[in-house]
Amino acid sequence: MKKLMLVCAVLSIFSFVVATASFGDDMGMSKSQTVKGWVSDSKCGAKGANAKAEECTKKCLSEGASMVVVTDKDQKVLTVDNPDALKDHVGHHVSVKGHVNGESIHVDSVKMMM
Repeated sequence: MKKLMLVCAVLSIFSFVVATASFGDDMGMSKSQTVKGWVSDSKCGAKGANAKAEECTKKCLSEGASMVVVTDKDQKVLTVDNPDALKDHVGHHVSVKGHVNGESIHVDSVKMMM
C-alpha cells in the first residue's frame, strides 16, 4: 500500500511539472531565440532591409514610423517592443536575441553582423 501511494505521489508531481512547463507556452510566453536580420522601419519594411537604407530608415523613424527587424531567413517583419535596445543599430545588419511573440520581438541583446 505504501508503494502504491509513493507511485501516485511521484506521478502527481511529474504531471504537475509537465503541466506547468507547457502552461507558459499556452499563455503566449515565448522562449528566447536568436533572429538575424536588418533593423528597418515600419514604413519601408523589407524594402529597407539592406546596407544602403540606413539614412532612409533614420528619416522614417524620426517621422513616426515604428522600428522593426526584417529577418534574413524569410523576410518576416517583426515590430520591436523596446526600440531603445536597437537605437544605436538603425539600418544595421544584426543578430538579435529576444522573445518573439507573433509579429513582434522584445530585444534582450544585440550583436552587429559582418
